[in-house]
Amino acid sequence: MKKLLALTLLGVVMTTATAQARDTDEVRLAIDVPYEPFVYRTPAGELEGFEIDLGNELCKRANLDCTWVEQSWDGIIPGLLSRKYDAILSSMAITPERENQVLFSIPYYNTPSVWITRRDRDIDISDKDALEGLSVGVQRGTIRDSYVTQMYGDTLDIRRYSSSQDVANDLVSGRLDLSFEDYPLAVDTFHFKDDDSEFKKIGESIKKPVSIFGKGAAMAFRKRDRELAEKFNQAIRDVYADGTYEKLMKQYFDYDLSLPVEQQ
Repeated sequence: MKKLLALTLLGVVMTTATAQARDTDEVRLAIDVPYEPFVYRTPAGELEGFEIDLGNELCKRANLDCTWVEQSWDGIIPGLLSRKYDAILSSMAITPERENQVLFSIPYYNTPSVWITRRDRDIDISDKDALEGLSVGVQRGTIRDSYVTQMYGDTLDIRRYSSSQDVANDLVSGRLDLSFEDYPLAVDTFHFKDDDSEFKKIGESIKKPVSIFGKGAAMAFRKRDRELAEKFNQAIRDVYADGTYEKLMKQYFDYDLSLPVEQQ
């Protein structure tokens, strides 16, 4: 009888915990700030940006009451798994390693990564011998960290930072020779496309291998929250289908980060 009672109580606790996990329309979305123009704070302290607008629109379509939780990148997946929030919407690339930890939505955008250096530097990124001893800055725990570690770990002096802004600061000050950045971040931080910029892009834009860069950026959920993920999947499909995604994108970007039709 005691064993039966214990099992019954355990079942009630597990059922209650499961119900509490998703028997609500309130959803907390984690995001790493700042990452302009995807997310930033206004002088008044309000969160704005492409992902904020997109996330709010997705929540509206899914009939969910969402709030934003600011979380630094290196702790963003642990925070999700420890129930600090319910989902991540913060330019997270789908990679095999992350798929072992979290459940991804369908992707909602994809951008390349680029090498940035000062305009007066003559660096050939394709010549590994010439790169010996040069320093590169990356944000810790990102796909760009993984890429330079795997591809240039025996050549470049890799310096890891807690935020992309810290990387930018050291490149601006001359404490770094190179930065390997997400394309939109590089455009907005270094303005390398401007004729009078102190910085330039070198080499080809990078999106491969898929084993590192994944299939694009997506929302992330705890693996058991499939119902919640599917609500957002449908909302993502809807904003693509009726033109809302393109309208939001053009408010923030002068380049196309939408996905091919077959991935939508």
